[in-house]
Amino acid sequence: MDSIFAALISFFLVDPIQAELAERLSAAQAPQEIVSVIAGCTQGAIPSVVDRVAGDPVRALSQVYEVWIGASDPVRLLAEVAPDCSAALEAARPFLAEPEA
Repeated sequence: MDSIFAALISFFLVDPIQAELAERLSAAQAPQEIVSVIAGCTQGAIPSVVDRVAGDPVRALSQVYEVWIGASDPVRLLAEVAPDCSAALEAARPFLAEPEA
């Protein structure tokens, strides 16, 4: 049962965050090493994300919805749900900055 729950969390929350970050890093022409570190970090964070979601499922559903509609910044959300990814996010920060208009 836990593996099914983890797979659902991965599919609906972690994978969309990872895809959004990969797309932004690719568009910013970030080095492949940074893209790989972010991908590894998000996949490695699944157990801690599952624990957080199990502790507050209503908030998790809200976050899933916000990611899916594009209303939530995936960088902020990843930093919140997976604090162990802070070093990877810090390395990627220059490439994830929003372009100035």
